[in-house]
Amino acid sequence: MASTTGNWVPKRTNDEVDRILCAPDALHAMETREIDGQVQRVYKNLWPSVRAFWLTISKSHADKTCVVYENQRPSYGEVAERAAKAASIFRHVYGIKKGDRVAICSRNYPEYLVLFWACHLIGAVSVLVNAWLPIEPLKHCLCQTTCSLIFVDSERATLLSPVVNEIKSKAGTKAFLVIETQDANLSRFGMERWTTRFEDYQGDTQQVLTEDPQIVPEDNATILFTSGTGGTPKGCLSTQRAFLSNLFNSLANLGRTKLRRGEDLAFAAPPGPQTGIFLPTPLFHSAGAALLVIGTLMGSKLVLMRQWNVENGAKLVKQENVTFIGGVQPTISDLANSEARGSPLKTILYGGASVSPAQALRALNSFPTASLTHAYGLTETNATMVAFGGEDYLARLDSCGRPMPVADVLIMSNSSQCPTGTVGEVWLRGPNVMKCYWGDPVATNKALTKDGWLKTGDIGYMDDEGFLYIKDRLKDIIIRGGENIDSVSVENALYIDEGVLEAAAVPVPDARLGELVTAFVTVKPGYESRVNETMLTELARKHLPKFAVPVMILIIEDFTHTPSGKIIKGELRKIAAEEWALRQTSKGKL
Repeated sequence: MASTTGNWVPKRTNDEVDRILCAPDALHAMETREIDGQVQRVYKNLWPSVRAFWLTISKSHADKTCVVYENQRPSYGEVAERAAKAASIFRHVYGIKKGDRVAICSRNYPEYLVLFWACHLIGAVSVLVNAWLPIEPLKHCLCQTTCSLIFVDSERATLLSPVVNEIKSKAGTKAFLVIETQDANLSRFGMERWTTRFEDYQGDTQQVLTEDPQIVPEDNATILFTSGTGGTPKGCLSTQRAFLSNLFNSLANLGRTKLRRGEDLAFAAPPGPQTGIFLPTPLFHSAGAALLVIGTLMGSKLVLMRQWNVENGAKLVKQENVTFIGGVQPTISDLANSEARGSPLKTILYGGASVSPAQALRALNSFPTASLTHAYGLTETNATMVAFGGEDYLARLDSCGRPMPVADVLIMSNSSQCPTGTVGEVWLRGPNVMKCYWGDPVATNKALTKDGWLKTGDIGYMDDEGFLYIKDRLKDIIIRGGENIDSVSVENALYIDEGVLEAAAVPVPDARLGELVTAFVTVKPGYESRVNETMLTELARKHLPKFAVPVMILIIEDFTHTPSGKIIKGELRKIAAEEWALRQTSKGKL
């Protein structure tokens, strides 16, 4: 086991820490509730709704800078005013009511936040769609969730313009609005310019603040999507309680780290100049949405970028007093090797893919004042279910932490719970687990047991102190820079060419992104002269998100199969890794 603090002795045991953290008079006090027939532990002091959270927090931070994006620096108060006006337009112009779905499909722009909070002021469900999807899965997401309003940025407007009317007809959409655009002639495509609609509105913008839509914790709040590389992404529907529970889970992780060190429990923002939280992660990811809410609670500047650029990112970290960075390993690795090196960070939060011990230690070497934290969860769990930080992390760099106070973890194999230290499938249960996959009861019943356990598809084990270790994946998921890529979807894209007999996608290791996608194919007789790596790569580009396109496609004579006919991928991974390394070496010699 990798360790840099193997001799570290915590000041308090894990049980002592949780007794203090979740004491009856503490912020994380818990109570037992029956929710949809299931008895669960929940946070007693959690806000009842996203609306209640935003109204409280935006008022307390009203004069602070809310967003930093290029030359825009609106305060929390200004964002709150815009959100109230947007919510008024939703309600009084388009008739949006509690429970209606409003889609946002865009890069990280300040207006994204305005639209998100506007949804929740009136109890609408915010549908956060992966903006990087190709047209067909993107259309599927918007039609499947029957969104009453759809907001896109100019890039998505261009992509979707041929199918806007089809989407509106299938989804029953009242308006298709475009943000961050100067095009005033969008009506020719069945779209409207949001800025024009917003500026022309003269109605009462305060009514939505005074009229309580009576949102309760079990009301629907958000839909976020699984990775979507297979053409049919699944929308994870979560309640108000499920979405917000991640916020208290994140705070619990910070509190545990302090208590284990022997420090007092405190969550107040430090005195001095306003700090920043860097948000390079797309807001349509569960991690991005979670960081948005964490930063808002802290009253931090939410530092956004139109697209990732390490030089600009390093400059923002230094200029905006960034103390908290959360994201996937490649982003943090880039910053660790940039001009940001040595910045006085307080927290580095890894999410998504597991991080190798060497990568984590390199980050700590670049930012020695930071406390490293790792969180494990899924889109289906609204991010964090298991986490740890500080010395506990450094002592167990190959673990992903301990379950949060309201989370339960089982390791299962053949319908039985595995003993401690035995590898099996990781199952999760807690109030932040999704309600269902929207409109897909078959997939829901496959993922969720009747008593609320989520089958993650990850393989791992628990040690005798309750620390979870993820060792492998049941499904052949390739994790490239935090993006989960279903190998079957890559294979299906290649099968579109009629000359492909069989296909198998496997990962190869990459120092920066963790894994890259590669594929093997066999060719049908008579197609040998036509099917080649270049044309197959072009085919993949047409049908897959950029991050899922194979960097290498090898054509071979035959596969080795199991008795049931499945392709055996173990040897393929070795062959792919060797060939990719050879290609990289040859490339370096040119």
